[in-house]
Amino acid sequence: METSFLDLSGRRAEDGTVSVRPAWEVREDGEPTSWYTVRLAFPDEAFVEVLAVVSTRSVSVEDVRARPALSLDDLTVLAEWIEEPLAEWCGSGRESPSVKGPDGSGGPAAGIASGGSGARRARPVRPRGIEGRRLVAEEYRAAQARGADPVLAVMRTTGHSRRRSLSMIAQARDDGLLTPRHARR
Repeated sequence: METSFLDLSGRRAEDGTVSVRPAWEVREDGEPTSWYTVRLAFPDEAFVEVLAVVSTRSVSVEDVRARPALSLDDLTVLAEWIEEPLAEWCGSGRESPSVKGPDGSGGPAAGIASGGSGARRARPVRPRGIEGRRLVAEEYRAAQARGADPVLAVMRTTGHSRRRSLSMIAQARDDGLLTPRHARR
């Protein structure tokens, strides 16, 4: 069976448009965390939609949808396509016009990306196994005590997506480090 991929690296910047729309924002301890929908569209009806999470410390991709599918190589190229429009949007705080491709003249906004294209952000180092689940449980309980969103606190501490953070919280519950979510019958 032959698989068809989008092949972003084979496309020209002039052929695609990138638009950025805010999805929602959460403030915890005065620090904003914002979610943005970034859409990359082409005249042949191919598209990529990305849900990007921007905080004062990092930018991460929460979800990616594409038609046709993206290859692993396309995922690395995707960052180059959306980096500048997302940085412009976050730096200006105003509605973003559609921007042609990734090859604009302005640099990224402060705090969004540094080190040129292809730079990777390091995820915070944390222990694995039971010790890691203990840290997740401690952060979860501390956020609850502060009245903050505990899942968001775990996301910030671990550097993982919401889905992965919920999984780690569930593992901590299974190990008895957190109270059960629902009473068992």
